[in-house]
Amino acid sequence: MARKARIDAPGALHHIIVRGIERKKIFRSDYDRKNFLNRLNNLIPETQTECFAWVLIPNHVHLLLKTGLIPVSVLMSRLLTGYAVWFNKKYRRHGQLFQNRYKSILCQEDIYLKELVRYIHLNPLRASLVEDMKSLDKYKWCGHSVLMNKASEEWQNIDYVYKLFSGKKRLAIKGYRAFVEKGISAGKRQDLTGGGLLRSIGGWSVLKDFRKAGIRVKGDERILGDSDFVENVLKAAEEEFEQKYELRAKGYDFNRVIQRVAEVMGMEIEQVTAFGKSPPTVKARSLLCFWAHRKLGMTTIEIGKKLNICQSAVSRSSIRGEKIERENRFELIG
Repeated sequence: MARKARIDAPGALHHIIVRGIERKKIFRSDYDRKNFLNRLNNLIPETQTECFAWVLIPNHVHLLLKTGLIPVSVLMSRLLTGYAVWFNKKYRRHGQLFQNRYKSILCQEDIYLKELVRYIHLNPLRASLVEDMKSLDKYKWCGHSVLMNKASEEWQNIDYVYKLFSGKKRLAIKGYRAFVEKGISAGKRQDLTGGGLLRSIGGWSVLKDFRKAGIRVKGDERILGDSDFVENVLKAAEEEFEQKYELRAKGYDFNRVIQRVAEVMGMEIEQVTAFGKSPPTVKARSLLCFWAHRKLGMTTIEIGKKLNICQSAVSRSSIRGEKIERENRFELIG
């Protein structure tokens, strides 16, 4: 069965789960963990992505991210590709480091944000990496220690989480810790990590009751939320797909996008794809990367090959391009 496309949108909340291939370790030392966190330290602010929770387990990673300037998939590609290349070089290994595809669940924030922060931050305890809550409070490879004010990671948005418990930091920390400790008895929450339709509505018993009452419930394995939320997300995703299809149907390919950039910028086509750092070319190339990636649906790798630039450069250009489009009110379809 073909894999479903990822769903994303500015401001969308994602529970990301990355696993090592064949359950093998992706972190062999604290130095490895520091390298991974340094990459997040660079990518999170650069892309204006929000990170509310995270944990590094020897063979997997959990992240709770809110989409910023670029799709979460782009951020994850840069993060995982960069780390895998570094890891393989360090340990003189070859082949894949991660499972073929990380898991990304788009979540309904108002219902699940607190639950997911707790679930993610209790992972070291469930994995027996720490013995108790007191040890978890100081465990530096988990965002819980940052929220407990025992460690510092500037890229982690702690204030947003604090406000869910109290307007005063001291009371927020106390309320947060009590909330996390209360979740220990819940064990592994399958409803937060898998199950598709079951996850979205709360289990078999709820589903059976709905069916008896003749209530139709919308669910999707990529989404964690109530039926209305799932339906709205799928509708928005369908509209985005239709927009890309419309562009293709009207003959918009990469070359046509180049022409359009030249038109709105008042430039020659050769200037748009010229190799150099002149301000007009950089601006045009940024708009081109944004339209080709976000509107036309091309991958950053495809665009990079056509422009002879690296994938990360395409991602950075796309971020600038979105701002250029918004500030100048440029439109791809003229």
